[in-house]
Amino acid sequence: MLANAITQGSIAFVASSAPEAVAARARLARLYGNAPLDQANVIVALGGDGLMLQTMHAHMQTGIPIYGMNQGSVGFLMNDYNEDDLVERLTNAQLTTIHPLSMTVTNKDDKTFSALAINEVSVYRQTHQAAKLRITIDGKERLNELICDGALVATPAGSTAYNLSAHGPILPINSPLLALTPISPFRPRRWRGAILPDHGHIRFEVLEHTKRPVSAVADHEEIRFIRDVEIRMNKSIDLLMMFDADRALDERVLTEQFLY
Repeated sequence: MLANAITQGSIAFVASSAPEAVAARARLARLYGNAPLDQANVIVALGGDGLMLQTMHAHMQTGIPIYGMNQGSVGFLMNDYNEDDLVERLTNAQLTTIHPLSMTVTNKDDKTFSALAINEVSVYRQTHQAAKLRITIDGKERLNELICDGALVATPAGSTAYNLSAHGPILPINSPLLALTPISPFRPRRWRGAILPDHGHIRFEVLEHTKRPVSAVADHEEIRFIRDVEIRMNKSIDLLMMFDADRALDERVLTEQFLY
């Protein structure tokens, strides 16, 4: 059904501020037209992984599929850049559906904030002093005190990003799992995190929050001086990503586990 809807003139192009991405958008718009975002059947994002995340956040509630073409550096979430036969490539692209995390934060003034994260929700120490966190899962205390620089909860799509850099596990893209990963843990020193079912309700409580201030970040949205943060996967939101057959996200996630 989606494939039949993709025609020349139904594609919206967005680009990062990089000169090469801006120039690519102008060339592609001349070749294929550039539909208004509210009338497009597909969005083509030109840039790197950061631009892809920004585009998904901006169109989180629309259900419009997004196809990235790499005009950045790493481009893990992107397809290769090619200006030829774009309508055919979009028609034949594979759809991957992912869901974001919902983050609910209470700060030191008892104010509540909410945000969505596609990659991960992280908590970090704000000063030279380590954070102290209590971790509960589905209302049951699992770790009464984690002394660390921070901790994060990553989706399968985000498990190869910051989570991997923090020595967390890579999760298969369609697995019903979340990764809970400490950042530079001091006590318990040997704790390396946990793999959780994606229906779990995760809570970080900040111990000594006035003495050891902590911030919470959902992808790029930060709330500072928090007391606690609650995290769960939001399966009411479907994010549709499109990949060429030879750039399928599940294959790249699998390949990443055999790199050294």
